[in-house]
Amino acid sequence: MSFIYLGLLLFSLTGLALLDWRFKLAFAVSPNQAALAILVPAAYLLIWDAVGIGLGIFFIGNTTMLTGVLLAPEMPLEEPFFLLLLCYTTLIVFRAVEKRRAK
Repeated sequence: MSFIYLGLLLFSLTGLALLDWRFKLAFAVSPNQAALAILVPAAYLLIWDAVGIGLGIFFIGNTTMLTGVLLAPEMPLEEPFFLLLLCYTTLIVFRAVEKRRAK
């Protein structure tokens, strides 16, 4: 059991939260809207993953970086954290560009 990938995901999410807080991009400005902007697409992508897994399109490859904990067949524990990171990154970049253009 390896926690490398999960640890890196959590480290990255922490880094995004620090950038968010430092530059007042998302949660510092509107926590409820930021949570919705992250959780709704992440939930959609989890459903997308479940459909892809059901169709046999998505599967876990051979890796030693994952914990080995599965939330569902072919869905590792790390997947929701990756999707949160993806959605949070998108929100932070969008808000940073929007803030920059407003100046």
